[in-house]
Amino acid sequence: MNPTSNKKDFNDLSTALKDLAYSYIEKYSPSKQQLKVHLMKKVLFKFKTSKTKKEISNLIDKVLINLEENKFLNDELYSDSKSRTLLRRGYSLNKINQSLRIKGIDQKLIKQSIDKIKNKEIEPDFVSALKLCKRRRIGAIRPNANREIFYKKDMGVLARAGFDYDLSKRVLNLELDEFKKLIKII
Repeated sequence: MNPTSNKKDFNDLSTALKDLAYSYIEKYSPSKQQLKVHLMKKVLFKFKTSKTKKEISNLIDKVLINLEENKFLNDELYSDSKSRTLLRRGYSLNKINQSLRIKGIDQKLIKQSIDKIKNKEIEPDFVSALKLCKRRRIGAIRPNANREIFYKKDMGVLARAGFDYDLSKRVLNLELDEFKKLIKII
């Protein structure tokens, strides 16, 4: 039995879209925009259909609305969980904001998620910068002989991670004992 020939036999495109959406949600837990892009790509490249892109887009929108009503998709929950995950990994709030915008999350939901982080955590950017320094072995973890040599490089690493200059300077000027104490607290 050839699975590709079976896919061409779908009479009802909306049923096929629902099946694709359910399988994708089951596997990845995407945002609404990610799921929409995935479904559009699948339909355009896998199915031979006589419908226009606008008709396909309308069908996909109906499927997405149905999934939201049945609580399979929730961008607010996605935004909160993704921002907490990225914060644990050592991302700055700026980088979290940018990552969520790329995923297609509404700016209002991103602001709510970041405000929740700010209310829960004490100096989330400082903690994230410490985690990044530990993971990348920069700043206080470097041997004292190499710290001044790699200072600009370390500042660049922190800047690309989305941390501002004052915070980067504060983290990189920590002594090894202070750094170890702060890492144990985290």
